[in-house]
Amino acid sequence: MSAMRPITLQGRPLAGGRLPAVCVPLVAHTADALLAEAAAAAAAGPDLLEWRVDFFDAIADTAAVVAVARALRHATGLPLLFTRRSQREGGQAIPLDEAGVLALQQAVCTGDAADLVDVEMEADPAHVGAMRAATTAAGIGLVLSFHDFQRTPPADELLARYRRMAALGADVAKIAVMPQAPADVLALLQATLAASEALAIPVAGMAMGGLGAVSRLAGGAFGSALTFGVGQAASAPGQLPVAGLRAALDLLGRAA
Repeated sequence: MSAMRPITLQGRPLAGGRLPAVCVPLVAHTADALLAEAAAAAAAGPDLLEWRVDFFDAIADTAAVVAVARALRHATGLPLLFTRRSQREGGQAIPLDEAGVLALQQAVCTGDAADLVDVEMEADPAHVGAMRAATTAAGIGLVLSFHDFQRTPPADELLARYRRMAALGADVAKIAVMPQAPADVLALLQATLAASEALAIPVAGMAMGGLGAVSRLAGGAFGSALTFGVGQAASAPGQLPVAGLRAALDLLGRAA
């Protein structure tokens, strides 16, 4: 059986320790639209919100980003995962270089504007190290992540990535891949299960697209601590509407 390792925030397990916790991404372009999107998402009962800041028109305005992040937490009462996804891993083009991204992420930490910050594990090692220091100092969780929108690496390679994230100091290790065949979904789930049993941190694993949708529903049974559902707009292929996702997870939970 997989190790039940929920994400912990301020000493408390997210979603009461249930796996997986449900996260809804926010992808609106303006502050007002984000607050409206967050209100609608919160009404669906997620455990966590993710702000995909690479969609935000004013991403280059650090003070505005910090203020909006604080407002999202205050307005919804939900924890916030702050994410800038690079174009390399499926994100939007932004007017910041990597030094600017690091400065923005650090400002979010020092400004007490998020509960978790996502950093791609393939970022420059100095960037990852600086964010490990910033999140630790601020008492914020560090999510190290890897996304492949083209394929699914073999299970042993995925497990090696999970292990590398843990070695780099991740509080949560997240992998999302694109399956080309049902066997790829099995590889993702196999690696997630193995990582959940071998590592002392929570892990999250999901296969994208329609073929991978089953992993978003059943991932918790394989040790995945997190799944993503659509509020008003998806941030990755294959995300399911949060209301239906929640209902399916509740059904699986009762069966288990």
